[in-house]
Amino acid sequence: MADELWRVPSLVQELAATVKEPPSRYLIPEQDRRDGQLAGAEMPEPVPTIDLRRLFASDGADQEATKLRAALQSWGFFLVTEHGIESSLLDSLTTASREFFRKPLEEKQAYSNLIEGKHWQLEGYGNEQVYTQDQILDWCDRLHLRVEPEDERNMDRWPGHPASFRGLLHEYSQSCKRVKDGILRAVARLLDLDDDDGIIGQFGDRGSTNARFNYYPACPRPDLVLGVSPHNDACVLTLLLADEHVGGLQFHRDGTWYCAPPVRGRPLLVNVGVSLEIMSNGVFKSPVHRVVTNSQKERMSLAMFYATDLEKEVQPIAELLDEKHPARYKKIKYRDLMAAHYEHFSRRERVIESLSI
Repeated sequence: MADELWRVPSLVQELAATVKEPPSRYLIPEQDRRDGQLAGAEMPEPVPTIDLRRLFASDGADQEATKLRAALQSWGFFLVTEHGIESSLLDSLTTASREFFRKPLEEKQAYSNLIEGKHWQLEGYGNEQVYTQDQILDWCDRLHLRVEPEDERNMDRWPGHPASFRGLLHEYSQSCKRVKDGILRAVARLLDLDDDDGIIGQFGDRGSTNARFNYYPACPRPDLVLGVSPHNDACVLTLLLADEHVGGLQFHRDGTWYCAPPVRGRPLLVNVGVSLEIMSNGVFKSPVHRVVTNSQKERMSLAMFYATDLEKEVQPIAELLDEKHPARYKKIKYRDLMAAHYEHFSRRERVIESLSI
């Protein structure tokens, strides 16, 4: 184990409290620091926003569907308003999340994602998996929890303090599931699938939902360090409850990194995943995104990742294929897609490029 201590990096929150300069393992390559590249550019237009109430209603649905198609084809992400989730629930869950991350280290370590202090697992509190000694590390701690199927919840990893945490996350996950299903039915209609459940039906009997609470401590050198390295989400769809007050999320398009500004009013940010890019046969693209750090303020977010059954094969939907539109991606079992995603992420590469035909 002594020769593999590099596999277990320090928790960033503890590191941030003690260092004036980030350790070398967190520094991005020289070419990525030039000309203030981490600052990003302002969005050339407002972030696309979809009113879910109008999208699901009989009046105004066509207009919202047109906006949805444009957002999916131009950016691969959008904000949703009028999603029906009470602001009080969102505020309470955010407060409970901050309370967890502010607890003493020994209390949080009870939910560690390291078995016996050294064997990494996805669920729990800690860092991402480290594959190689030269892997650049992210300035982020996280709490990753499997939410669905409910009978696969590992409650030993779910914080028991604050006492409200488990109930709030369960209620939030039920509300988000309704939002996710509605959006995917609307996307199915955009693809002219015969069945509104044409995408939901791809999830299989044991489709999964994972919640990831991201905590980004203030960083002494935001010009040298990233909160999360550039990547695509491997899942079908991501719903993000972003920090209302502190920005940091950036999206890449046409060679430029654009800043998604913080938005008040508790909208959710919806992000197309690699699985949906494959299912749509490339009609909708999964955006490359990253998170930059802040020298003065901490930042938090909560991502809900919706994915297929681990044993389900992700592939272009058959109804979308014909002689003029052959399959553009190989099929792959989602379990294998996830493994490949993490390996590509550690090398700062895009997994979908390895699946192109």
